[in-house]
Amino acid sequence: MSQSTFILLGIAYYIFSIAVIITVLNLLNRKDQKKYQNEISELERDKNLIISASIMSELNKVEPLVNNEDMQNLYQEWQQRFKELKDVEVPKLTDQLLEIENLYQEKKYKELKKKIAQVELEVYYIKTRSNFLLDEIREITLSEERNRETITKLKSRYREIRNKYHNDKNKYEMIASPLDLQFENVDKLFGAFEISMEKNAYQEVGKIVKAIDDIIGNLGLVIEEAPGIIAMGKILIPKKMKEINNIYEKMKKEGFNLEFLNLPYNLTECNKKITDIFQRLNVLNIEDSTFELKTMTDYFDSLYNDFDKERIARKIFEDYQRSILMKVTKLTKINDKLLRKLDDIKYSYDLTDEDVSVIEEIRQELKEIRTKYDEIIELHRAHRHSFSHLGKEMEVLNAKLTHTEEKLETALRTLGSLKEDELRAREQLDEIKNILNQSKQQMKSYKLPVIPKKYFVELSEATEAIANMVHELEKTPISIKTLNTRVDTARDLVLKLFNTTKETIKTAKMAETAIVYGNRYRPINSDVDFGLTKAENAFYKGNFKLSLENAITAINIVEPGIHKRLMEEYGE
Repeated sequence: MSQSTFILLGIAYYIFSIAVIITVLNLLNRKDQKKYQNEISELERDKNLIISASIMSELNKVEPLVNNEDMQNLYQEWQQRFKELKDVEVPKLTDQLLEIENLYQEKKYKELKKKIAQVELEVYYIKTRSNFLLDEIREITLSEERNRETITKLKSRYREIRNKYHNDKNKYEMIASPLDLQFENVDKLFGAFEISMEKNAYQEVGKIVKAIDDIIGNLGLVIEEAPGIIAMGKILIPKKMKEINNIYEKMKKEGFNLEFLNLPYNLTECNKKITDIFQRLNVLNIEDSTFELKTMTDYFDSLYNDFDKERIARKIFEDYQRSILMKVTKLTKINDKLLRKLDDIKYSYDLTDEDVSVIEEIRQELKEIRTKYDEIIELHRAHRHSFSHLGKEMEVLNAKLTHTEEKLETALRTLGSLKEDELRAREQLDEIKNILNQSKQQMKSYKLPVIPKKYFVELSEATEAIANMVHELEKTPISIKTLNTRVDTARDLVLKLFNTTKETIKTAKMAETAIVYGNRYRPINSDVDFGLTKAENAFYKGNFKLSLENAITAINIVEPGIHKRLMEEYGE
């Protein structure tokens, strides 16, 4: 391809790129133009909606209703505000929209964007003023229909309340006068409403309607809650107060300390609160009255539980009063007796002061418990605390006493076990000697050609261990720790000797049996004869295990499995 062809291709590519860029820019420009056109059209539409026909229509409805100076002034003010919107604010928006249109035509998009944002805010502001004006006008034009509808509902509710009152008038006898007066006030307000409606005094009508709504709402609450308030304040609570006070006085005479309940003061405060509730009820104010009376009822109900708890606490206290005194007295006697014997125990069993220090600790603990017990009893006699408090104190004291009792029992078991260990050691001495004698007799009963050296070594060790045990038992004082060690050593060595004796005799018997059994094969097999000869030599030298192995190996040549049968015969 020639150089001129490359140049032509480059020029064509350059022209194509320029064309693409121009096309893209045109498309973006058209998109922006369309966007701005839509925004301008939207602003134009919002401007036209500011002065809607609704405002004119509502103002025309107000004109026939103007029959007093207040309404005249209000009507003129609305007209003035509408005129300002129509003749001042809207033309200003029109001028600004023309300016926006010029900027658009001149393609000054940067300035156009800023101007559109500014006009959007002004349109929103003026539109808000227009809507607010329309709402104010409709407040008057729609007030008659709305107020009539509200008053109709209020009258229906009022009749229900009044009928309920007259049907059960005896329940409201206490507040009949203020209720009748309030009913009269409502009737007067209904009349005032009609007069104000005739005069088109709509501002006054709103106040009257609100007043009627508030009074009827309060009357409804009073008619609904007053019977319950009267019943609780006049009958239920006074009855509870009387019962509670009677129980309180009776329990005080029985020795209960109930000062922590602060009942006289609380009863006085409850009476004051009930008086205040009825004073407010006479002016038909029942705010929080039901809640306050319910709180009082719950308080008096809780007092019954408090009284029951005190009775239970008294029983617990009296039970502990007897049981703790008996137990601490008993434990003190036991511990004192132990203390008196402590020197003998220490000497007899070679104990140090540290070994028996727990006895002194227990004595001190028992002394502290007795002191605390006396303090609690003194508080009880002086009537300074409630039984619930004294009962808890006794429970804590009993827990401490139980812990001390466990320590004393442990100490008694520990010291008692010293004597038991000594007696048990003496009993075991006889058993150990018996086992030793059995071992000797068994060894003598079976006439072995030679007694193994191992037997004599273990016999010597066992005999020496028994001698040491006897020596420890003859000591004064006896060291139980050392004695227990001697007993364990002697028992282990004697048992070891016993097992060695048993195993030696058994092995010797098996070896002898195997040799006798194998003698039948000597004439027919020289290897068997040779093996049995080795077994005999080992047997007479006292090596019974080797003798058994040689005999079994020899017999196994002609009779495989002899080892297993031999084991079965001796119970292995």
